[in-house]
Amino acid sequence: MELPDLPSVFAPLALREGGDAMARAAALASARGAGLLAWVRSAARAEAAVVLEPEMPLAGARLALLAAANALADALGVLGPPEAIIGLRWPAEVLVNGGRVGGLRLAVAPGASESEVPDWLVVGFEVALAPPPGTEPGDVPDRTCLEEEGFEAPSAAELVAAWARHLMAGLDRWQSGGPRRLVEDCLARLEDGRAEAGLRRGIDPASGALVLERNGTRQLVPLA
Repeated sequence: MELPDLPSVFAPLALREGGDAMARAAALASARGAGLLAWVRSAARAEAAVVLEPEMPLAGARLALLAAANALADALGVLGPPEAIIGLRWPAEVLVNGGRVGGLRLAVAPGASESEVPDWLVVGFEVALAPPPGTEPGDVPDRTCLEEEGFEAPSAAELVAAWARHLMAGLDRWQSGGPRRLVEDCLARLEDGRAEAGLRRGIDPASGALVLERNGTRQLVPLA
């Protein structure tokens, strides 16, 4: 199992089944730098993490987690059946047809304060491709996998490569045009509060926090 061709900005590092892509990418971030893409060879799950070197303070750079979530949603939308509904649950869970298939994480260089530019960030994801051995559909309420949601022969390598390409495009848009589209895309997919009458939702671009307004009361839910 190998990754499809990727833009030269990425330096793939394949891990064996059972590896931890986030931990590996974070451990090598200082030495290998931006573009290191650690991923796990597995038939049951897709897992990957990429090292970034932001040019803004940590408070704003946390939006990279939303960029990674949007990229994963875009990748699933391309690879899945046309009727599949891809959604997000705050702060970093990914849904297919209302069931959780996986999530995303953010790691930060040790010692970085919110007002400082961190040496590096790592964003990563994990998605269930197939059900765990010995389980049946519906055994775990609110959890699902790509196989159960109609994805044909879901492949870790294919999903990782698609995520990386969409992430690069999203980061380029953010860098050139600011965070507006990134925030709008995330809000359009966000399930939290969507059906609640009178609720206004937003995302603070300065911190990445989810902003909820009800009857004049404002609540901030941190991103990570």
